[in-house]
Amino acid sequence: MNTESHSQLAAFIWSVADLLRGDFKQSQYGRIILPFTLLRRLECVLEPTKAEVLDAAYAHQAKPEAVREKLLLRAAEQPFFNASPLALGTLKWSPDFGPGAKL
Repeated sequence: MNTESHSQLAAFIWSVADLLRGDFKQSQYGRIILPFTLLRRLECVLEPTKAEVLDAAYAHQAKPEAVREKLLLRAAEQPFFNASPLALGTLKWSPDFGPGAKL
């Protein structure tokens, strides 16, 4: 990749980031967008085995935590797993949880 195309790609990425940032102040951007980017990336890595992990979590819920963890790691085929049925793609946005929301 040459310098010009790299600069164009970087400019495009920042323009998209500005659109995504919306009402967030620039100083808040890194504290909010970057963690969600990491969470989404982990979710994508785990996606191929998500159903198997959820099935295993349900099937082994009564087992001791150490045994259950090993079984879920085996089902995930990764050194980490997520046994939650929630996913970022299925969450709904609410104005009650936007910038400045009182939790």
